[in-house]
Amino acid sequence: MARVAAGIPSLVATTGRLDPRASLACTVGVGSEFWDVLSPDRRPKGLRPFKAIAAGGRSAPNTGGDLLLHALSKRADLNFELAMRIMRALGDAAEVGEEVHGFRYLDSRDLTGFIDGTENPKGRTPRARAALIGDEDPVFAGGSYVFTQRYVHDLKSWAGLPRKAQERVIGRTKGKSTELSDKAKPPTAHISRVVIEEGGEELEIVRHSFPYGTVSEHGLFFIAYTRNLDIPDTMLRRMLGASGDGLHDHLMDYTRAVSGATFFAPSLKSLKSLGRS
Repeated sequence: MARVAAGIPSLVATTGRLDPRASLACTVGVGSEFWDVLSPDRRPKGLRPFKAIAAGGRSAPNTGGDLLLHALSKRADLNFELAMRIMRALGDAAEVGEEVHGFRYLDSRDLTGFIDGTENPKGRTPRARAALIGDEDPVFAGGSYVFTQRYVHDLKSWAGLPRKAQERVIGRTKGKSTELSDKAKPPTAHISRVVIEEGGEELEIVRHSFPYGTVSEHGLFFIAYTRNLDIPDTMLRRMLGASGDGLHDHLMDYTRAVSGATFFAPSLKSLKSLGRS
């Protein structure tokens, strides 16, 4: 298994040659328990299983997982071809726990109609600073912790809200994604709950979420890359109403989490070393 995981970058390169313009890429993430199987002697300091959260009838379950493969490109068929090649390489050593095919929706909007990822750090250096491990764990520098959740939206109920009410739930305008004023934005708005400052600095993650689904079931597959799993955990607790201030993110009244897991995505150098261990 470790050798196959270490060989995935080569599979990405080979498959990507079918259409270099598609910019095929794939993140390989390893779950907390499985990491100890692949590398029992060395472990990222911050890697831990996701702990389920429940508050006020809202919940975020821990569904776990050993291996995360996050494939993305400009062509869905190329993503599928890569996934098939990886599965052939894994053979009977693995079975699929969950498979989600996402898509770009309009101009990078969630299915609620609001632009997603507005709070993402902009530029290569700020994104790296938010997502990549540095000197705090030099053995695993260049790697990233990954937190995933799949949400199922209740779009019928959401569509019943007037536009202004939807904007108060999100904390932004629906058209241009302009943040509402402090006076107009309630403390229960989504961005009020996830935009957090500590010591004068905003806690940042790099979101790679995408809409998914059919007309029968649909929602958001949330992926966060971070150098510290405490950050998405803090955000999620504030969203669900488990932070102790008596408030919750009112967006959670229109969507529910059905999965949750944490992984460590090693740097290319560390990934290759797993294959030699």
